[in-house]
Amino acid sequence: MGAVVADDGPSGVKAPDGGWGWAVLFGCFIITGFSYAFPKAVSVFFKELIREFGIGYSDTAWISSILLAMLYGTGPLCSVCVNRFGCRPVMLVGGLFASMGMVTASFCTSIVQIYLTAGVITGLGLALNFQPSLIMLNRYFDKRRPLANGLSAAGSPVFLCALSPLGQILQHEYGWRGGFLILGGMLLNCCVCGALMRPLEPPKNSEAPKEPAEKKVKKKLLDFSVFKDGGFVIYTLAASIMVLGLFVPPVFVVSYAKDLGYQDTKAAFLLTILGFIDIFARPVCGMVAGLKWVRPRCVYLFSFAMIFNGFTDLMGSMSVDYGGLVVFCIFFGISYGMVGALQFEVLMAIVGTQKFSSAIGLVLLAEAMAVLIGPPSAGKLLDATGRYMFVFIIAGIEVTTSALVLALGNFFCIKKKSEEPCAKEEAAEREELNKSEDKPEDARVDSIEVEQFLKDESEKNGEVVTNPETCV
Repeated sequence: MGAVVADDGPSGVKAPDGGWGWAVLFGCFIITGFSYAFPKAVSVFFKELIREFGIGYSDTAWISSILLAMLYGTGPLCSVCVNRFGCRPVMLVGGLFASMGMVTASFCTSIVQIYLTAGVITGLGLALNFQPSLIMLNRYFDKRRPLANGLSAAGSPVFLCALSPLGQILQHEYGWRGGFLILGGMLLNCCVCGALMRPLEPPKNSEAPKEPAEKKVKKKLLDFSVFKDGGFVIYTLAASIMVLGLFVPPVFVVSYAKDLGYQDTKAAFLLTILGFIDIFARPVCGMVAGLKWVRPRCVYLFSFAMIFNGFTDLMGSMSVDYGGLVVFCIFFGISYGMVGALQFEVLMAIVGTQKFSSAIGLVLLAEAMAVLIGPPSAGKLLDATGRYMFVFIIAGIEVTTSALVLALGNFFCIKKKSEEPCAKEEAAEREELNKSEDKPEDARVDSIEVEQFLKDESEKNGEVVTNPETCV
């Protein structure tokens, strides 16, 4: 099925921005939905697991934590697999792992066995699907990439709204074992999505077969040279700080409402409001990010989204009734959707298509550490103070700090230094081309032609490609 074309992202292929890319986008939508919503959806089975194994809620919560840790922490492993075998084979194997983990978990007799099956194996399977799907989306879309990222990111709230009620129905009808078995069967759809990730074919000409062969030998399984890019370093640092507080409010908002004296169903409805707003916020933000004037400054739009999210957390800490929490969830859904739609779009713009497979793995590994620290630290703060206000304030400060790191880092550390490196790179390229003494006279490239070529490349598709965020 994938033996005709090597899935190594040939540089000579122009992104089609449509065609089969819409099928790739559909597959990425489903994979994103499963990856982000599944760790939260399995929480509906926790009460039955507590009753059957005689454990506490904190013990069952480790299932979701392990799932998220595998999704983020195995980033470099996924990068190595993609660079070695290609996106489609890795996704097909990942779909089998994700399904096998849940099916095996339905026969487990202890909570530790569930940690290993539903946590480690299923988490690894989802990770092997999530990262390659984003890489393929990056290869198939260029001009429409912000919109494609926004639409694929919408899979997270859509699946969260669908999987949670479905899990409750399965638990009521078949128990947790039957529910795990059926969900495992549903995860086989990841294999279908993997089959959709058809590799792009290189240009068909006489010199094409030789060039990819040389590149394939030199291709690194994990490219650490991305750390030489100042934009990537700043992004990784900002994203790690952001993740410390980004996931805290959705985890505690329901408990916050219960603490104020509201019923369980009314408190749970807050997450429905948040998810419903999130569904529409992500595609709309993707459309805005794709505008001609906005796209070269997408990193600053991302910074605004993080400041918006942090400010919403700070305002939410002052809520004293249900109406205040509803308003908080509306604005948090908007800002959270903006962050979700832009986070990988900005990373793609910074590192480019060729290094994205390695860059996303390293970023997810850095975020994994923050994911494991963030919510537990907030829980300890809540235990010590007994007030949700401080939890929301700390989360808001962390997210706002990450926005300032990203915006100020790009403005001061990259923007002012971008012109000189780019000028040196252009001069070096002109010199190298003009030094080709052993080539025929007609094969030499005049410096004026090179300069014009570089100028035309910077305005490809009518948009400025080389911007302050991607120049280093």
